[in-house]
Amino acid sequence: MNFSELGLCQELSQAVADLGYTEPTPIQEKSIPYVLMGRDILGSAQTGTGKTASFTLPMIEILASGRAKARLPRSLILAPTRELAAQVADSFEKFSTYHKLSMALLIGGVSFADQNAALSKGVDVLIATPGRLLDHFERGKVLLTDVKVLVIDEADRMLDMGFIPDVERIVGLLPPLRQTLFFSATLSNDIKKLSDKFVSNPKVIEVAPPASTADTVAQHLVWTSPKGKREALRGLLRSEEVKNAVIFCNRKRDISTLVTSLKQHDFSAVALHGDMTQSARLDALQKFKDGEVPLMIASDVAARGLDIAGLSHVFNFDVPGNAEDYVHRIGRTGRAGKSGRAFTIAASEDDKKYVGAIEKLIGKPIPLVGDAKSEAPQDASEAKPASRSKKKKAGSRKTEAGSPDTGSPDTGSPDTGSPETGRPKTGRPESRKTGSGRKDASSNEAGKSDSGKNDSGRNDDNRSRGGRSRRKQENAPGELPAPPECKGDTLQDTGHVPAFLLRS
Repeated sequence: MNFSELGLCQELSQAVADLGYTEPTPIQEKSIPYVLMGRDILGSAQTGTGKTASFTLPMIEILASGRAKARLPRSLILAPTRELAAQVADSFEKFSTYHKLSMALLIGGVSFADQNAALSKGVDVLIATPGRLLDHFERGKVLLTDVKVLVIDEADRMLDMGFIPDVERIVGLLPPLRQTLFFSATLSNDIKKLSDKFVSNPKVIEVAPPASTADTVAQHLVWTSPKGKREALRGLLRSEEVKNAVIFCNRKRDISTLVTSLKQHDFSAVALHGDMTQSARLDALQKFKDGEVPLMIASDVAARGLDIAGLSHVFNFDVPGNAEDYVHRIGRTGRAGKSGRAFTIAASEDDKKYVGAIEKLIGKPIPLVGDAKSEAPQDASEAKPASRSKKKKAGSRKTEAGSPDTGSPDTGSPDTGSPETGRPKTGRPESRKTGSGRKDASSNEAGKSDSGKNDSGRNDDNRSRGGRSRRKQENAPGELPAPPECKGDTLQDTGHVPAFLLRS
């Protein structure tokens, strides 16, 4: 089936052919005829299947006859993010090549003056985010009483971002007799309840299971430690034939850190997140689309509406906490029937739960990369104490077997035994374990230090303790030396009185 068989005019079919599209996607094939009939639509399809064209093309056909009036748009498309709104505007311009239709884009971060100028001339299609549209309405720059067609795109994202109160207010400003096209990536119970407020007797169109992933995307999972995530990402970037890639982070503050890290390792990357100015976001997006920079590190603000021709890879540097966000992220690649690859880097205990939720949602496990273990490793903080305990056990086995003690905890020198005293090599571990051994050794040292003898044949253990005794003898005049066993909680109990308390 070609586009002309769907009821589109020859000019639209030619515009679509000029863009290289020959056959409509399932959502386009099922939606376009009903939109041309004037029916309300409740549509759902997985991301990257051509939902934008499924309402843009028939809208152009409907609006081809008629003329816009100043500040009275004839149709309205609401989008949750600036990027998605700009993407819809770009599609409208491409498809309306052979039609003389006007369009205005109302998004934040752009001058009000330019947008007011476009509205004053009259527009056939108004594409806007809810907040900026209400700003213009409250200033009296736009009226919505002449809107014949309303499109609510990515309704589930609107719900997640808290835009529904604004959408409800905008819909209240529209004429009751209109055509409403309600599109969402998923049709959950909440979305269906929400749609009842906006659509009337809609034609429900579902072309894919809820929150399913495209078959054109090869999914992979990598397990590593939290500190090894950057190294794992760099390894994937070097081993994969990456033409261009979007790397998703959960937090905005991590994006700039990752960009700096990649640049230090000779990777070219730009950032894209909601805290950037609109001009900076557009500049970064344009560099990425033009191929000037192959890597873009983004937050979920770019997970919807970002359509990059031939995007080869998507990397989840952080596992998304919302399983549905995973579907939208990896949906940036493998679009329009082309193949793509998606890698998710998991590292923590929380990631185990997130990955489990994702696999439950998509209905299949995510294959592991290479020879990775089938189960997630323990957290690094838990693994380190385990390794230390193993070393300790190994050391104790050597000592019990009578092997040489290669390092004294006190002196760091080997215990070779004293030929003059005849003390065996295993004597030191025994004396350390028993309190009597320590007491005897301390009393011997005290006696030797009091007599002033300097026995050069002492073993290393006695030499180190003798050194401590000599240091104690170098006290200020009148200060008492520390006793061999310093037990007790008070100065009277220990017998150790500092010199400054004895001075007159």
